[in-house]
Amino acid sequence: MTFRRIASAFAPKTTVHAHCDLPCGVYDPEQARIEAESCYRIVEKYAANEDPAYRTRAIGIKEHRADLVKHHIDVLWHDYFKPEHLETVPNLHDLFWQATKQASKVKASNDLADAKRLLELIDEVDAAWKATGGPAKTRVAGRPG
Repeated sequence: MTFRRIASAFAPKTTVHAHCDLPCGVYDPEQARIEAESCYRIVEKYAANEDPAYRTRAIGIKEHRADLVKHHIDVLWHDYFKPEHLETVPNLHDLFWQATKQASKVKASNDLADAKRLLELIDEVDAAWKATGGPAKTRVAGRPG
């Protein structure tokens, strides 16, 4: 048996991707908020432009940004929040479920009201993160507030 075959036998069969390879412990809903704001602005620009090529590009970019919102929300939900946080934020799981579903809705929609609702839900996620000590627990000391 060759070395390549032996190495192949012990190589991982699945590739996994994470927010951070360590994990780093840095979590902030601001990442999701920025992508959601981008979705909001793209919907505005889409409505103001009749050029089919522009509109096609806008939809593709908005869909990608909405996927990034879902990714950032999911990482925050699964990696930062712990069972003890349910004492402070009893509706935690429902909030994240709603936010993720809303990001999917924004991905499939060109309705500004859908994008606005996503921003509102991310603000609620941000409030939950802050209520559980998120900034102090996950950000580097000395960051401007």
